[in-house]
Amino acid sequence: MKRTSLWVLAVLLVAMLALAGCGSNNDNGNKASNASDSVASPAASPSETTAASGDAAQEKKKLTLWFYFEGKSQFDIIKGLTDGFTAKNPNIEVEPVYIPFADFKKRLSVGLAAADLPDIVIIDNPDHAAYAAMGLFADITDQIADWTDKDQFFEGPWKSASYDGKQYGIPLGSNNLALYYNEKMLADAGVTPPQTWDELRDVAKKLTKDGVKGLGISAPQNEEGTFQFLPWLLSTGANFDKVAGDGAKAYGILADLIKDGSMSKEVINWTQSDVMKQFAAGKLAMMVNGPWQLPELAKTAPDLKFGLAFVPKDKQFASVLGGENLGVVAGDNVKEAVEFIKYVASPDVNKKFAQDFGYFPARKDVASDAYWSNNPQLKVFAENMANAQPRGPHPKWPEISNAISEALSKSLTLGVAPEQAAAEAQTKIDAIMANK
Repeated sequence: MKRTSLWVLAVLLVAMLALAGCGSNNDNGNKASNASDSVASPAASPSETTAASGDAAQEKKKLTLWFYFEGKSQFDIIKGLTDGFTAKNPNIEVEPVYIPFADFKKRLSVGLAAADLPDIVIIDNPDHAAYAAMGLFADITDQIADWTDKDQFFEGPWKSASYDGKQYGIPLGSNNLALYYNEKMLADAGVTPPQTWDELRDVAKKLTKDGVKGLGISAPQNEEGTFQFLPWLLSTGANFDKVAGDGAKAYGILADLIKDGSMSKEVINWTQSDVMKQFAAGKLAMMVNGPWQLPELAKTAPDLKFGLAFVPKDKQFASVLGGENLGVVAGDNVKEAVEFIKYVASPDVNKKFAQDFGYFPARKDVASDAYWSNNPQLKVFAENMANAQPRGPHPKWPEISNAISEALSKSLTLGVAPEQAAAEAQTKIDAIMANK
């Protein structure tokens, strides 16, 4: 029976027995049961009272978790977290809900205005501060003050979930970008993994043949495109707020690869998952991607022999610090959401999740495990952490990122010269920074 019906019956019962009943201050958290429990009627049998109380005790608190990871395997990993939590907390159920990356920020912004939001969000770490400033996330500083596990997190990832000295969530995991290469294709072409941009252009040309492109990246006009572009930008010595001048060379090298035919124009439509699929299918000789693709590659192309190297450099090797955080959304279920993120961060759960997902743990104690330090593939990403720089941080990072990825799109479609695209982006970024 619905709660509303129970409540109506309870009100009628109160009215009928008002003169005969006596009050009760027993509060078990169920409004329908409270109404009936407030009258201790001699007509109510002990078994009926016990049944009503038991129904309330067994009722689950339902929370929703939004995430944007693509694919069934990623969904299953997230579902493993939510199911594992519910197994330990039977009265709390967390439902994972996939939202496409391209729609994710829009859904959060619309939901914030319409008060239609989840209870927990897996969010790209540079966006955490911006949405905390908007009021999306709850300040959980006091709720985790006595949580000793927080001292195990690396400083950088931990700060990415902070804003204005307060904590609005915790890190989920970290990663960076490196160059994957097909060992057989490079050997057949008589080339080695490129280390510089000049070498990259030459090697990519030699590898482009028989329906195979030399290099693939993800370059859509969104945060994913900015994420993949930053290693190239940072390699010039430029930074996210200085994309003109030397930074324009980063747009230029990628545009040159398209002009050469060494990279498909379709990269402006490819997600990082799309790039991985192209590489797994033998249609790309090299790709730029992250460690989260390692488990998927092992499943989809178990016989593929590939190596890993740093992203080719201009002035210096560079990568970008990626990863996601768990944000607790302001609302009625903050307490339960905090319990969930603590569960996810617990060492055993965090280790298995990081292994399954291709993450680097944000916890120092978990990251020291031999799984990461002794693995030849993961070792490249581990060493690359020294080259990885964060996106921002800046409270208006989403706007800055939009300007960067828009310029990338213009450059790769060859409609605007890289220098002009960079100059236009710089003008927009300067205006954004001035209005901080």
